[in-house]
Amino acid sequence: MPPFDREGALKSAEKALRQGRIEAAITEYLRIVEAQPRDWNSANALGDMHVRAGQIDKGVAQYARIADNLASEGFYPKAAALYKKIVKVKPSDEYALLQSGEIAAKQGLLADAKNAFKAVADGRKNRGDKKGAAEISIRIGTLDPDDLDARLGAARAAADIGDTPTAVREFKDVALKYEKLGKAAEALSAFQLAHELSPNDAEVRRRLLTGYLQAGDLARARSVADGPAELKQIASALDALGRTDELLAVLVEIATVDPEDFEVRASLAQAYVARGDLESARKYLSRQTAGSSAPLWLMLAEIELTAGHIDEGRSAVAEALTLDGSQREAAVALGCRLAERSPEAGYPCLDAVADHAVAESDYAAAAAALHEFVTRVRSHVIALMRLVEICVDGGLEATMYEAQAQLADAYLEVGRGLEARIISEDLVAREPWNRANIERFRKALVMLGEADPDTVIAERLSGDSPFLATDKMDLNEGVFFEDEPVASAAAPELIIDSNGADLATADLASKSATPVAAAPLATDEGSVGASHAAAPRSLDQVFRQMRDEVGRGSAEEAAEQYGLALTYRDLGMTDDAIVALEAAALSPRRRFDASSMLGTFYLEREEIDRAIEWFERAAEAPAPTSDAARTLLYQLADTLEKVGERARALAVFGELESEPGGYRDVAGRIDRLSQVPAKG
Repeated sequence: MPPFDREGALKSAEKALRQGRIEAAITEYLRIVEAQPRDWNSANALGDMHVRAGQIDKGVAQYARIADNLASEGFYPKAAALYKKIVKVKPSDEYALLQSGEIAAKQGLLADAKNAFKAVADGRKNRGDKKGAAEISIRIGTLDPDDLDARLGAARAAADIGDTPTAVREFKDVALKYEKLGKAAEALSAFQLAHELSPNDAEVRRRLLTGYLQAGDLARARSVADGPAELKQIASALDALGRTDELLAVLVEIATVDPEDFEVRASLAQAYVARGDLESARKYLSRQTAGSSAPLWLMLAEIELTAGHIDEGRSAVAEALTLDGSQREAAVALGCRLAERSPEAGYPCLDAVADHAVAESDYAAAAAALHEFVTRVRSHVIALMRLVEICVDGGLEATMYEAQAQLADAYLEVGRGLEARIISEDLVAREPWNRANIERFRKALVMLGEADPDTVIAERLSGDSPFLATDKMDLNEGVFFEDEPVASAAAPELIIDSNGADLATADLASKSATPVAAAPLATDEGSVGASHAAAPRSLDQVFRQMRDEVGRGSAEEAAEQYGLALTYRDLGMTDDAIVALEAAALSPRRRFDASSMLGTFYLEREEIDRAIEWFERAAEAPAPTSDAARTLLYQLADTLEKVGERARALAVFGELESEPGGYRDVAGRIDRLSQVPAKG
């Protein structure tokens, strides 16, 4: 079969056209197109012949075939030109208009695309095709994401035809766009339209609620709020605005809708307590309504402790733990939360937790609870003392060492050098390599007025000190304790001064100026006092004897000064008595009596700072009797309280309270001080 003669067919078509024989020309072009379908020029010419012959649909078909192929191959401008050619010869051709619109949209010619789509929409409206017109309106709205008015129109059109998902999606997207543009009112309007179509849409509700709340339009916010969770958001907004009455009304509504919402009931109770309306507070949370619910008891405890009702709050914590021991962690969390606002409110809670744990022999849990507290309130002496006590009872050595170190730091912070020294010395004995403990020891020594603290530390670290001796003598060997020993009337009472030396009582020193000879020390080679055959004394022993001799002379001088001070006092010569007492206070044997009397003199003169200073010096010295020590501490604490030093007063009263059986009205004083925030 010979090949198709395209050139011959084109020449024949041209001749026929020039002769006015259009049908013959159409026939020739048809032969070409059928033989070579992708000959777009010939196909276009064929379309033109059909149009010229009045065969519009046939011509449009050829144009559309060419345009569709060109568009599929990405030749958008040429395809667009052919679709426009179709629209020119057949303005109502919807396919060509739609294709023109789509190609224009792809080319970014949004105005042309909108015109094409609008022509389609108008045609559909004229035909009564409401749904079809709405579909085109939606398409117009989605052409330009930034044309928010068009998109709102598209969303409304979608709503009109019942396409709720599309309408809601568009309203939400447009609202988000408005939000980004800072147009809050327009955003709320779009969200409101979405809410009306889809009232159960949680995101739309949240956006509306948030928007109205931010705008301060609480009335509209309330109109879209549904359920306790959203009412709580309104409550938070009211709280932020300080509209307390309205806030309480909303909280009451929440409590009515959800009686099991313990948090709201607790908030109501706290709010009423803050207003002083205890009756209303109890209406929502009380010991009676708490019943057998441990969480409610803890909430009640928070209300009571926050209000400063320490005993009631502590009792509520204890009741919660009695009902449900698993609430221990919640109670610890409550105590820690309260402690961050007020140590006086937080400690009773954690102390109750510790009591409950100890009752169950769970010393680790008790220690952990108190450790949480002292981590937040590092210098709380009473809490630290309790923690050490529990660690000792429970054998929790690691925690005990840490607590002791923290307690020593707390004592140093409040100027109680003697206690700090005792603890730090114990820590150094246990871990002589620990530099932090050695530094605590040094600070305590400096605070106590030690002239050469490094020498004392070196002596302790050497192992020569009885506090650090590694070979412990059993001094009770052969002693039995079934019966109480009978005290010897001739045996003088011993006093241990701050440096660990044994001293005769002040009373004995005042009664006799004759030194009591010490019994010779027995050795393997005989008595030191009876023979000089023992090994030569070391230089340290020589210096020790010299210090002892000077000490005896100083003690005698101090006794004279102290007696003189008493005489001056009786004669009303206070200034002279003070001078004599200050001299007597230099001796460890007279330090307690002289310092305490000096404190009393300065207190009478209303020189409070100096009175406290001397009372504290007396407290650091050994007392002749335990009653004298307690009397002095009570006077110191009372003076500290009167000048507003509540924290320090509380610490001293706490030390007195640790005595078996308590002391005077110390328990009540501690209770009162614990309820009032300390200064500083």
